[in-house]
Amino acid sequence: MTIGITVYGCEPDEELLYRELAPHFGVLPTITAAAVSEANSDLAVGNRCVSVGHKTRITNATLLDLSRAGVEYISTRSIGYNHLDLEFAARLGISVENVSYSPDSVADYTLLLMLMSLRNARAMIRRTEAQDYRLDEVRGRELHDLVIGVVGTGRIGAAVVNRLRGFGCRILAYDSEPRTSADYVSLDELLRLSDIVTLHTPLTAETHHLLNRQRLKKLRPSALVVNTGRGALIDTEALIAALEGGRLGGAALDVVEGEEGIFYADHRGKEISGGPLRRLQKLPNVLISPHTAYYTDRALRDTVENSLANCLKFESRSQYA
Repeated sequence: MTIGITVYGCEPDEELLYRELAPHFGVLPTITAAAVSEANSDLAVGNRCVSVGHKTRITNATLLDLSRAGVEYISTRSIGYNHLDLEFAARLGISVENVSYSPDSVADYTLLLMLMSLRNARAMIRRTEAQDYRLDEVRGRELHDLVIGVVGTGRIGAAVVNRLRGFGCRILAYDSEPRTSADYVSLDELLRLSDIVTLHTPLTAETHHLLNRQRLKKLRPSALVVNTGRGALIDTEALIAALEGGRLGGAALDVVEGEEGIFYADHRGKEISGGPLRRLQKLPNVLISPHTAYYTDRALRDTVENSLANCLKFESRSQYA
């Protein structure tokens, strides 16, 4: 029996993979580039499973419409769940699961951001493009000489720790469940001792603004903050104040509060007004990238393949329940 799945918010490269992989799983995909909404929830009629992206928030009204369409399972093509209300979905009888993908994608990118920040890559590249080849103001620091604090040591955080070992730097870690051989310390101690703090914890009510104004004050004035997790792990207004006030060495951010509706779109020739993004981009010691750390060939294939596998597991569980 062929199982149906409706895939929402499907990008062209994802669609190619769904077309390739779905027949091997015995799955018939209904694919749309549009994010799931009340307007297109009817595309799920006849399919108990849907796959959604992380780029657009899913409202409770949309979840209610999906439930009315007969949806019982949502596979989100992301590690995080912060784009939908899990408790409301559960009350509707909808199970929600994330997908696993190669942690190497985000771990590699995290190290890239660290190294680019330490070597002042943004300023160096811009000056070189302007044919200014002087070395003043671009002298860097070496990772070997620094203390790196890793907040969250799940699959991605642990992969970051493994990479850092090769550089010979001291590694501190903070997590409620220690899972690596790094030196685990309290969060306050990690912030006080680290030259670089990198965030790899899920965004929950407890971790929202984990780096708030008070905790940012504990960092050294030369310290760097790296975030490839979720933008709201940092109180962005407090971060901007610390950077503008010279109380922080810099930041490398692949995720930013208020990125929704800005990232993943072409805004060339348009003015992006308001919000923290423009203010951050004007600071010379800040690197911004558009939530792309996860985006590699291998991770994308993992995401599509595991979303199909998750739906099959759900159907199997339901069959024998």
